[in-house]
Amino acid sequence: MSIPRVIVTGGSSGIGAAACRAFIEAGYEVVNVSRRAPALESPRLRTVQVDLEDARAAQAVLLELAQASPATTLVHCAGVIRQRRIEDVTLEDLDALAHLHLAAALSLVQANLPAMKQARFGRIVLVSTRAILGLALRTAYASTKAGMLGLARSWALELAPLGITVNVVAPGPIADTEMFHQLIPADSEKFAAVSRTVPVGRAGLPADVVRAILFFAHPEASFVTGQTLFVCGGTSIGSVTY
Repeated sequence: MSIPRVIVTGGSSGIGAAACRAFIEAGYEVVNVSRRAPALESPRLRTVQVDLEDARAAQAVLLELAQASPATTLVHCAGVIRQRRIEDVTLEDLDALAHLHLAAALSLVQANLPAMKQARFGRIVLVSTRAILGLALRTAYASTKAGMLGLARSWALELAPLGITVNVVAPGPIADTEMFHQLIPADSEKFAAVSRTVPVGRAGLPADVVRAILFFAHPEASFVTGQTLFVCGGTSIGSVTY
């Protein structure tokens, strides 16, 4: 029986790193596509380094990777915030995050789709954010992450007859991640204040998000597609400011 393979983007830190670790523990061979090498080491982990904000470079690397080692499970976790006031947002911000959050997702799926079609099986999980529902200073981040929902719903309909599911996990606020603590230091009063605004009374952790990713990626999760699951401690139905 062959070992299942998963490609995880942004697997060198935060949620992506936790996802890589969880897939390894679940028996997968994991390929991490990210800008830098991870701290995690395993004989079943391979890292391919590329800047996914460079759309052409990302497309070429992902295609080459898929030709050599295609995967039928894909997790697009890479993300960057670029916090800006509206008047300070640049077109370059929008272009860069559209490349990272949307174009890289498309290139990842296109490169591996032939293997999925041949297997009549596939699991695609896009990691978005609770910020798509609205959060100040997130123009480029929230708008491009929101685009993932359009990708997932469109792809889900197109790929369902082929045994391929496409779903979205929308986390936040998630502590113990580089992105979050660049904005809010872990030992700050602001972190304590943000945690108090979460209905469940705490910030999330990468493991909380990974449980949702693993659910969508499971081979038996064949009757769930085109869905968005908020892993946010209730903030998608309440409010949070950070």
